Amino acid sequence: MHYIFDFSWIWDYGPVILKGLFVTVELTLVGAVAGVFLGILCAWIRTLGPEMLRPPVAAYVELIRNTPFMIQLFFIFFGLPSVGVQLSELQAANLAMIINLGAYSCEIIRAGIEATPKGQFEAGAALALRPLQTFRLVILVPALQRIWPALSSQIVIVMLGSAVVSQIAAEDVTFAANFIQSRTFRAFEAYMLSTAIYLLFAIALRQLLNQLGRWIFPKMAAR
Repeated sequence: MHYIFDFSWIWDYGPVILKGLFVTVELTLVGAVAGVFLGILCAWIRTLGPEMLRPPVAAYVELIRNTPFMIQLFFIFFGLPSVGVQLSELQAANLAMIINLGAYSCEIIRAGIEATPKGQFEAGAALALRPLQTFRLVILVPALQRIWPALSSQIVIVMLGSAVVSQIAAEDVTFAANFIQSRTFRAFEAYMLSTAIYLLFAIALRQLLNQLGRWIFPKMAAR
């Protein structure tokens, strides 16, 4: 028996696919920006910040890095309402991605900070800069430039991991594929299409992040 491919349904479900792609892009954008910002804050606390804040930040990082993303997502969406925190599907998905990327990016950025020569810290002190100013103006940019490829890869990994948000009915690309195959019974074609979308998006995102790194770090260094 030969399988006959049939993609004739693709035009009928175009709006569903486009909505799923839009939601995936939105989740990635919000998760990447807020997650990296959270990672920078946590990395600063773990390396140069107040001693009293280091244990809770370290506990947060270890908790997130050693538990599955799906469990974190379910805890936020299904668990938090038990204590009165009600979130929509997209809000829960965004929060889960931010928290997840924040923990992983914290360790990546911390590695970049710890690889910074001590002379740069001394240069900040010689310029009469406060510790936070030294971090922001002298340490952060070279540290980010040093670990940018690893951080970019982590952002792509989190984007691909966003496929599980369909489990809480967030209408991303995977949700669209599930919806289409449940209506057309063309599971092979539906998931082939979703695979192609994720593959192309991952390649495009990696290229975009690489170009962003080449553009932003010379600008920031010049400033």
